[in-house]
Amino acid sequence: MATVKTPTDKKTGTSQVNWSGFRIGTEQKKLDFRTVVEGLLEDGLIDDKQREQLYRATPTLDGETHPLTQVINEKPVNAKPPHKLLDAETLTEWLASKIGLPYYHIDPLKTDVGPITTVMKYSYAQRNRILPVAINDQEVVIAVTQPAFRDWEQEISRAVRKPIKRVFANPADVSRYTVEFYSLAKSVSQASRDHGASDSGLNNLEQLVELGRTGKLDADDQHVVTIVDWLLQYAFDQRASDIHVEPRRDQGNIRFRIDGVLHLVYQLPPPVTAAVTSRLKILGRMDVAEKRRPQDGRIKTRTPDDKEIELRLSTMPTAFGEKLVMRIFDPEVLVRSFKELGLNDDDLSKWNDMVSRPHGIILVTGPTGSGKTTTLYSTLKHLARPEVNVCTIEDPIEMIDDSLNQMQVQSNIDLDFAAGVRNLLRQDPDIIMVGEIRDRETADMAVQAALTGHLVLSTLHTNDAPTAITRLMEIGVPAYLLNATLVGIVAQRLVRTLCPHCKEKTTVDESQWQALIAPWTVHAPKQVCKPAGCLECRNTGYQGRIGIYEVMSLSAPLHRLIDEEGDIASLRRQAYKEGMHSLRLSGAEKVARGLTTIEEVMKVAPPHIEK
Repeated sequence: MATVKTPTDKKTGTSQVNWSGFRIGTEQKKLDFRTVVEGLLEDGLIDDKQREQLYRATPTLDGETHPLTQVINEKPVNAKPPHKLLDAETLTEWLASKIGLPYYHIDPLKTDVGPITTVMKYSYAQRNRILPVAINDQEVVIAVTQPAFRDWEQEISRAVRKPIKRVFANPADVSRYTVEFYSLAKSVSQASRDHGASDSGLNNLEQLVELGRTGKLDADDQHVVTIVDWLLQYAFDQRASDIHVEPRRDQGNIRFRIDGVLHLVYQLPPPVTAAVTSRLKILGRMDVAEKRRPQDGRIKTRTPDDKEIELRLSTMPTAFGEKLVMRIFDPEVLVRSFKELGLNDDDLSKWNDMVSRPHGIILVTGPTGSGKTTTLYSTLKHLARPEVNVCTIEDPIEMIDDSLNQMQVQSNIDLDFAAGVRNLLRQDPDIIMVGEIRDRETADMAVQAALTGHLVLSTLHTNDAPTAITRLMEIGVPAYLLNATLVGIVAQRLVRTLCPHCKEKTTVDESQWQALIAPWTVHAPKQVCKPAGCLECRNTGYQGRIGIYEVMSLSAPLHRLIDEEGDIASLRRQAYKEGMHSLRLSGAEKVARGLTTIEEVMKVAPPHIEK
């Protein structure tokens, strides 16, 4: 191992680095630690003190770790104001400009792994420290880490019969994704070769039922296990909320939902798609042979950083095989405060008043994927004290928590929501959570539970809070029973939040603002924020989601308006008069705070019906 010494120019005492050899690539000149450090000093990104610290921190080099990676690991701070950390992206982009190559960020979501891994073998890529990252009709794009070494270029160009475009990427990413991409491609290829002959009839809808009983695909094949392990880990890394495994005629699609938006991640041959689905069904303790009926299951696993993750599985028979969706539940959402979920002070005060009642019905409404489950579980976690018995009936149980007594609907033995509530009433409960009020019988049991001194929380599918009252009346609950039991209703939606790393301030479009808040008169803020895009948010400009809420607490005047006629307009007007904010007004508040955009709120929140 060679010792790195600090080089200086005898006349000036400063470093002198000649970058031409790296740009031209004729000297086979290797990038080393000294070159990178002295280049940073020349450009004023570090000062003399930081240079000395870098040399002391890395006194010996093993020849394996790239010099740029060594610098990144030491987390130097930019010597130029505002003295921000020189992160991996900044340093890689800087070095790319010094050596005269385009900077390239490797985004696995945008990388077509199958074709790029056919450009060269894994051993060849490893030996030359290069990685194909894109291929099209015109060229092959290859990320390099040692720009002066180009012996491989003509050889690869002849093999693929296309010109090569070299780019510079973070060496740590090149090293990591070389292993991941080739490992995945190898597993898919081997699994496809092993199972390819056994599913000739998969594309035929009429043979789908027969295939459901053949069991020809080996879900325990090591290659399939590798693909599934990669799929789950990759989803956790990318902050996905859902994984979709979708069979199609010619290939299966793997899609992730990230911040509410679906992204195509990978495509698998049909036999491999079926084997992956079977493997996941085994992990979820589902009937692997049964492919004609929808099934539900769950998986509990751990991430590499030892965090427990729960996945809820759901299958559905389609024309080309079983479609499987996995919803990923992060238990950490249960310990988030209501403010983190998006409730402002006024709405939080109303919500706390509702859930502190000894009995009554509280409803959370909104479409699928609007965050109702998170709101209910966070509330139950808050209410579940040692002296309180909290029981739930769910279909299915979405997140298991030790402080709750949870029961799952099982229609095959006639255990539906209504029967579940009937059973829970004999379990000495204080608080009951009903997963969803779907029919008259369930609604009647929820009302009976509330009338007998229990606090009942449940969900309903309506567009806003006032409409929940008419929906219950349509189901068949009499108005006088609603008057006696209903405590409050919360409608909610999820909006994407702007990425805190790259959002930019901008002036408000007055016409957009008026469209958002009309018919109310709310002064527009002087400035709002807009999405920009960076690596942290995959250039989307958004990172994470937050709730917007319409909280309707049932006061005495509102109760008096609940009658058999179901005048929803009168209910809505009275609720607004008492201070209820509509979903769009709740969203406008978050726009004014720079958390989201007008477009995001208008996309998910229904327009005002009547003031």
